[in-house]
Amino acid sequence: MKVTSVHKRLNLLDSDQGFQFLMSTLRPSLKRWDYFVNWDKVFRNTREIEIQLNLWNFLLGKENFDEEFNELLTQHPEIVKAIPLLVVRDGAKTQSFSVIASIEDISADGLTFDFSIPANTQEQRDSALEFIKGTGLIRLFLKDGVKNFVDYVLGVEAGLDSNARKNRSGTSMETVVEALISNSASSGNFEYLVQADKHSIKQKWGFDVPVDKSSRRYDFALSDGKKLVLVETNFYGGGGSKLKATAGEYKGLSELLTSQGFEFVWITDGSGWETAAKPLREAFNLLDNIWNLNLVNEGCLSLLFE
Repeated sequence: MKVTSVHKRLNLLDSDQGFQFLMSTLRPSLKRWDYFVNWDKVFRNTREIEIQLNLWNFLLGKENFDEEFNELLTQHPEIVKAIPLLVVRDGAKTQSFSVIASIEDISADGLTFDFSIPANTQEQRDSALEFIKGTGLIRLFLKDGVKNFVDYVLGVEAGLDSNARKNRSGTSMETVVEALISNSASSGNFEYLVQADKHSIKQKWGFDVPVDKSSRRYDFALSDGKKLVLVETNFYGGGGSKLKATAGEYKGLSELLTSQGFEFVWITDGSGWETAAKPLREAFNLLDNIWNLNLVNEGCLSLLFE
């Protein structure tokens, strides 16, 4: 740990005091209002197929379902494109599926369903009907099923979007740190890049940055034209093996960068570190700059280019 004027002001004069402060000021959460559900995305995705969904509403409660299904697709073959949105899916807007025909004969050819094209033929309409029956989607059309497919898909979209919360936590950390960096940079003594790789850094400031892997992108790169600081950020609300691996990775990355005359800053936070304090402490003893948001807010960034 490098003792800065900020550390001295907080009476953190050695590694033990610094690490104790770091751990005691970890945040349990970094949730913003958009953490829960991205409603703009949910309504946008639903609105794109709202007309098709309303056509599907025609089949709700129909007793002669097969016949009405075939007639509806004959008149509106394009609505098969909405079928994937009626099932819990992978988030990639997949339009085609392969299904195992028989678990007794795993080597047999699977069943393929492609909803990326209109069901213009009887074979395609029969295939769509087989998919709806096989997946159990037909239960949505029965009398005790859903009342409106637009509302149903809104619910599916909201549930699917909630799976993106993990990514939003990481994005929230980057957003908060960027706001703090931008505020410090406004004094005019340094500039910064977001998601910087060796090429963008070279182009902007002329530094040749070593990389530990070809895909390395630093969350932030800061420079006053003479000095380069590379910054990585993350937030861990829960524990897991990822934390130990990250600590080990950044120890090696810091050694690589400092050996070439660059400075490395790791800004991390989250109560997840309470379950992985040992690897974090090992990194803390070796790296000059491991900060949490509390330390950044206390003014550590402004010291980098003094």
